Amino acid sequence: MAPSVPPWVELPREITAAILHKLGAVEILTTAQNVCTTWRRVCRDPAMWRRIHIPYSGDLETTLHLDRMCRHAVDLSQGHLTDISIEFFGSDDLLLYISQRSSQLRRLQLTSSPGITGGGLCEAVKNLPLLENLHLHINNSLINEKDVENVGLSCPLKSFALNGCWSRYYFVPNVVALAIARSMPQLRHLQLLGNVMTNKLLEAIFYGCQHLESLDLRKCCNVRIDGDLERLLSQRIKDLRLPDDPLDDYPFPGVGYDEFYGIEDDDDDDDGDDDKLGSHDVDLVCDYFGSP
Repeated sequence: MAPSVPPWVELPREITAAILHKLGAVEILTTAQNVCTTWRRVCRDPAMWRRIHIPYSGDLETTLHLDRMCRHAVDLSQGHLTDISIEFFGSDDLLLYISQRSSQLRRLQLTSSPGITGGGLCEAVKNLPLLENLHLHINNSLINEKDVENVGLSCPLKSFALNGCWSRYYFVPNVVALAIARSMPQLRHLQLLGNVMTNKLLEAIFYGCQHLESLDLRKCCNVRIDGDLERLLSQRIKDLRLPDDPLDDYPFPGVGYDEFYGIEDDDDDDDGDDDKLGSHDVDLVCDYFGSP
């Protein structure tokens, strides 16, 4: 008597694909594709790899092989990749590898990828003319305002997040905000957790990004949303997260913002700005938008 065929082998292809999608890229590459010929065929279909998410596994042995797995997944997409997200690994070389094989990419998310630099990011996005969503949750300061401006000029960004990219010394002005204002005019959604910009740089973003609908400023401790600025933002911003709003729904608590608790308020003249930052920021904004 011939052995019975496992029930999952006879499932319609689209149902099998939907089930395998739920396993995630790592599980598919390490286990699922080896179960049977049918599953292997489905796993190697480029349609399975239009979206790739490789999260932090928590397992050191698996983490050591994530770079190789990511490249293999990109190869399987055969140029059809539109969305990729990687966590706790990555390098400039990997990012370039992805970009050179994924001209259709529209969304890129990097989380705690210490091997990726601003220069590497700028080089990669030259190959991504359709990139609309770039979300960077990083725990270093390797990406500066020039990098941000180059990225904005290279891609038609509509959604941008730069979280964890601040100076440890809060008296150093963060002009990343000005780079965003200069280079991302089509932006709809912006998240800048823990940025050290002041009210003046926030105004630069408001005027430079005329289509902005949502703005997340949690832990931006030098911003004071009140008075004229509050009225200005309420005219256009539909979804505004304030500096003191909780981070309960932020999915990457390990990309820490505790350094921002306890920062002294140097607003001696009570004008809404940190006085140690304000004068230089005003000069920067006036240089770009013209003196009032």
